[in-house]
Amino acid sequence: MGECKLYKAADASVGTVSIDVTAFGRRSPRRVQREAVLMYQANLRAGTHDTLDRSEVRATKKKPYKQKGTGRARAGKRSSPIWRGGGVAHGPHPRDYSYAVPRKALRVAARAAIAGKLRDGEVAFVDSLAFDAPSTKKAAAMLAALGIERTCLVVTAERNENAWKSLRNLPGVRVMPASDVNAYEVLRHRHLLLTQEAFGALRGRLAAAKTESSAAAVGDTDD
Repeated sequence: MGECKLYKAADASVGTVSIDVTAFGRRSPRRVQREAVLMYQANLRAGTHDTLDRSEVRATKKKPYKQKGTGRARAGKRSSPIWRGGGVAHGPHPRDYSYAVPRKALRVAARAAIAGKLRDGEVAFVDSLAFDAPSTKKAAAMLAALGIERTCLVVTAERNENAWKSLRNLPGVRVMPASDVNAYEVLRHRHLLLTQEAFGALRGRLAAAKTESSAAAVGDTDD
């Protein structure tokens, strides 16, 4: 069991709540987390970069000067990469950077990331995010009461439009349903704020399995 801060929306007070953290395990396999983060970052790349090679540059095809007798190196076209304004040699072209990591490894990475936040005391709870209407002022007061001053990932049990509209204008804060939470989003934010329903959804989705834990632990010695 572990204790975390609990924000009570009714009277804007802060208490503590005991939670069961055994479902997320104790070890934090950094290797698996790193592989998951690299995959998510690669999948976010647009891959639209492009450069012109010598065949695509618009330039005269006339030979710059005669082949012999000038004392200079021979040159055939002004589109050559060695000329100013010429094409780019071995430059990047549009490509797809995305790739996949096994789902079990992604679950292990997400579980380990949340376990690390719990171990470091960077997880807080709120009893309800049911805003009657979008209010950034109330959302900012809630985070201030919990002592959250840096980036924060707010996790809801399901999509909550009022909560999203209330928190979206706060710098470094992102709102996400429990079904979309992954290791990359957890690790790129300093704090993790959840409703108890969202925590239950995460625990059910990422519950530790013996086969996954043993597979992730092979060859990993980081605690």
